[in-house]
Amino acid sequence: MLNNILPALFEAEINKLEEEIRLYKSDEEVWKVLPGTSNSGGTLCLHLCGNLRHFIGVGFGNTGYVRDRPFEFSARDLTREVLLEAIADTRTMLAKVLPTLDPAQMDTDFKDNPMQVPMTYGAFVVHLYGHMRYHLGQINYHRRISS
Repeated sequence: MLNNILPALFEAEINKLEEEIRLYKSDEEVWKVLPGTSNSGGTLCLHLCGNLRHFIGVGFGNTGYVRDRPFEFSARDLTREVLLEAIADTRTMLAKVLPTLDPAQMDTDFKDNPMQVPMTYGAFVVHLYGHMRYHLGQINYHRRISS
């Protein structure tokens, strides 16, 4: 059942991520770090793409993607076009991998859990969706107050 809805849910969120990045008025605004925050919209975008490409792409689709998490948090002043390319690559990966998830695997224990909390593969995918929504909300807020 979960496998039937996952592609649509993640597609909707990746589309919102693209829209948010496009709505920034300039490349510079994407990279502003606002008082009281530690991450820019660009940083959060790179982090979301890296996280999904690693945990879904590599974890479920054996895509061969090599994550550079430090880069996600240290990169600065990339153009919105570079971010949009990362989003497009992530969208393509999600569209290929999510429909292939094995329903039987979703009920088994997730072995490489970075959270150190026992959960199934299915629960971890739900966690990844929540993680995406959380950071997407931060990006939306960042964009609106950066203008």
